[in-house]
Amino acid sequence: MRVQNGRLVALVAAVAVAAIAGGGALAYRQGPETAAAEAAPLSTSPSPSSPTTAKPTPMPSKTPTPSSTPPAGPLKTKIVLSKLPTGRAPQIAYLTGRTIRGGAGGDVTVPGSADIQEVARLGSSALAVVTKGYGTEMLTINTDGKITARTPDITQIVTTDDGVGAAYVGSRLKDTGESMAGATIYAQQDQGRGTVQKVTVPDVWNTSLLGYLNGKVYFDAGTTEDGSTNLYEWTPGESKATLIKAVPKAMAVSSVGTAGSLTTLADQNSCSSLLTVPAGKRLWRTCDYQIVGFTPDGATAIAGPMYQDGYGNGIAAVLDAKKGTLLHEWSGVFRQWVPEDDQHLLLLADTGEETPASIIRCTVSTGACELATPLAKGALLIGD
Repeated sequence: MRVQNGRLVALVAAVAVAAIAGGGALAYRQGPETAAAEAAPLSTSPSPSSPTTAKPTPMPSKTPTPSSTPPAGPLKTKIVLSKLPTGRAPQIAYLTGRTIRGGAGGDVTVPGSADIQEVARLGSSALAVVTKGYGTEMLTINTDGKITARTPDITQIVTTDDGVGAAYVGSRLKDTGESMAGATIYAQQDQGRGTVQKVTVPDVWNTSLLGYLNGKVYFDAGTTEDGSTNLYEWTPGESKATLIKAVPKAMAVSSVGTAGSLTTLADQNSCSSLLTVPAGKRLWRTCDYQIVGFTPDGATAIAGPMYQDGYGNGIAAVLDAKKGTLLHEWSGVFRQWVPEDDQHLLLLADTGEETPASIIRCTVSTGACELATPLAKGALLIGD
């Protein structure tokens, strides 16, 4: 499953919607070719002649100087969009204008004029969450661009990593726009043609889907409107979801049975822990970043800044999921970050509101980045 920022989706969704209204194996082998051409490094960066080296190799010298000694620790890179080379288009679903591209199947245009909030691929079909009145609905669109199903009140979609399964969540709103208690979780297989299974979870608030992994759907929800939340697990076909009390404030769930938990939340700082699922055993903790996602293999944790507020987030990072050590950090303005595969991260980047944006691809192992879509104004969104 390609995690879309975990609970961070809920924190920045309103900003992403406003911006929109205004305006496989090959991917694993092929990544950005240089790290120097596309970014202004905060510290010494790899040379163009060594595209896959995270740190430069110092030239032999009789008298070593600080400038000839590679810096200790992981590389941090400042993204300069105008200097990035152009690479391949995203290999997962993404939205440009009203057209869903990437993933299996051809380009699909979302009918109508309603604002588009989320997109995904289910086999060769396309899924799109659009506004409807005070709420939302999900459109299922076939390869001919025809709407084959409308599911009311859907707010979020996640898919399995192989693209043949999707889970989505529905929660109703009052006419005033306020949330109502309860949520319905759906699961569907077989490229959009299979039977839809669902479970209703009454008396929960702020429900956020975290993944459809190993045949189970994970979501985070609270029992009160303003209270803390806990992780839930549901196996499609079962009549009830299971509450996992040992994993509070879950931000993301991995394919290897771990979860990022927002264990400490303060006005100017937060701390995240990596916990086992379902036992809740703490494996490591970071107060430098928030764990907001994982690569499909669970080996790399995707992280955001410890404090998140405003239009976009100033950094995106990847951490070793075994130890919590920093592998690479990028600085810029990022509205989304989604793993493309085990080795590449897609970032929706710009320089501020109403500025040209691009989906960029960054390699986990080297930090090298490239443009995956042209830098332009208009609706742009990474899907699932």
